[in-house]
Amino acid sequence: MNKPILRLWSVVLGFLVLGSVLPAQAQWVTQTITLKPGWNAVYLHVNPSQDTLDNLVGADPASPILEVWLWAPPASTMQFVQSPQNPVEGAQWLSWNRNAIDTQVLQRLVGNNAYLIRSTANYLWTIKGKPLAPTYAWTTTGLNFLGFPTVPNNPPSFDGFLSQAPDLYQNAEIYQYPGGELCATNPARVYALRNNTVKRGQAYWIRSGTVYNTYYAPMGVVMSGSAGVDYQDSLSVFSFRLQNHTANSLTVTLRLLASETPPTGQPNITGTPALLVQGSLDTTSLTYTYTSLGAGGAYSWTLPAQGQSGSDIQVVLGLDRTAMMGSVGSLYAGVLRLTDSLGFAQIDLPVTAQVASQAGLWVGQASITQVGQYLKSYNMGLDNRPVADTNGQYVPIIINTNLGAVSRAFPMRLIVHNPEAGAGHAVLLQQVFVGVDPYTNSVVALRETALNPDFLSQARRISAVHLPWSATNQCWSFDGGLGQGGTLSTSVTLGYADQASNPFLHTYHPDHDNLDPAFKNELSQGSESYSVRRDIHLAVVPATGGSATFNNTVKTLGGHYAETITVLGLARAGGTNDTRVFQLQGTFILNRISSVPTLTTQ
Repeated sequence: MNKPILRLWSVVLGFLVLGSVLPAQAQWVTQTITLKPGWNAVYLHVNPSQDTLDNLVGADPASPILEVWLWAPPASTMQFVQSPQNPVEGAQWLSWNRNAIDTQVLQRLVGNNAYLIRSTANYLWTIKGKPLAPTYAWTTTGLNFLGFPTVPNNPPSFDGFLSQAPDLYQNAEIYQYPGGELCATNPARVYALRNNTVKRGQAYWIRSGTVYNTYYAPMGVVMSGSAGVDYQDSLSVFSFRLQNHTANSLTVTLRLLASETPPTGQPNITGTPALLVQGSLDTTSLTYTYTSLGAGGAYSWTLPAQGQSGSDIQVVLGLDRTAMMGSVGSLYAGVLRLTDSLGFAQIDLPVTAQVASQAGLWVGQASITQVGQYLKSYNMGLDNRPVADTNGQYVPIIINTNLGAVSRAFPMRLIVHNPEAGAGHAVLLQQVFVGVDPYTNSVVALRETALNPDFLSQARRISAVHLPWSATNQCWSFDGGLGQGGTLSTSVTLGYADQASNPFLHTYHPDHDNLDPAFKNELSQGSESYSVRRDIHLAVVPATGGSATFNNTVKTLGGHYAETITVLGLARAGGTNDTRVFQLQGTFILNRISSVPTLTTQ
């Protein structure tokens, strides 16, 4: 390979590294590698690309590492290697040299790759990075330079480890570096498979004839991407496939571990995310069982032999976001460690989640299931007739206002816009417009005029008919923000003279138009119509239990609904009014249909 191609590979790897560095949301594990004087073959199971080699190695005067060479063959099906290659420029290598100045081709270490490291002394090299699920490309046309995710302590022999993959075991040609300078016997072929162990973090040259290999451990992990178990700020469920790669049943154990302290310059970790492992389906309730998995917890599966039913399963992990008490954007991270009952392998997976913003437009409904009664019991005379006072009014002795169940729940639409935390209070809306503005940005607005007229066919107007309409589209401010475990209250007042919305008014009925017999003067409150004050309370109840957590709690909130309706009538002496109070209770559920945090009012 010539220098221009090497430079091209440097650019490509640079983009790959930048792609893994810029998000900077990770959890951390330290990989420890024992180096000998001379050349060492190393395989990284963590991704330390958050920093440069100049800082990780070159800035450490105690480090005896002189050179780092990354095996980076072109991605070609025609590419093959007949024998282990020496690390020289012009071959399939990218290099870093301690003594080079501003000419480094290899800038950063990348996980799931094999390296040749030249050291001047025995050295315990510790590398902190993000754990990675095993993945590598295998070629049947030559040698492969790779490592295996074996256990760090008491690793298996090649004989025991490879015997789980008979085709590979029978055809494997393995080379390793014993240390020292490169020569005819370094790298050396491994013949005594029973006496040599498969060391974690060590890379080997392996050829298997025409056998295409997918085996890297007794169990296999298949993920949809390279980011690991990443819930981001909007997911509550994540899944991956777990496979048995052996001819016998295998028990795989999953443990949730806390992350190590992040390196300097990386985001702080608030805590370890609490997970739920989905179990079997309950055919009666049609819900899945679940097991809580907190930091230090474990869960196991016994998988039948490869090829049998149940040897390849889907692992579903729910995220308990109610346990994430940090501020919006706070990072929760940990490590999912998979081990097998043979004691051969350890696969670490990153797990991350961010505390979600709950800003945006939430639409749902309250379901009224209980209504306060207003039943009077009167004072009865000897003739078993109600007793009247001096004004001729019957005298009640008891007014029963207890809540009673309704025969059918009554639905009422709820529209709530919630700003970002600290940016104000949530508001209750009678109607709202959702679409795009003249610049085609998503918008949530009080007026249709804020929408792009060319896209009105794609816009929506949402309204709640039980709230009073107004020309200005009045909204009512709650006393706080919408969120898990919070309680919100607001008051909606319906004026006694509100011809548009007051149900006691009938504009064209002379006895209910709130006007005198000449239709000229407006009557006082309580004469023909009443003012109504509705005190509305929403108590958000955090989702609990498996079925609730496996729903997307980032986009759904629910809880208890309560309302006090006060009807105000004629004025009394002393400045008070005749009043009658009714209580309503039920439940509510809200779904976030837009994450736009700003309500456009103009």
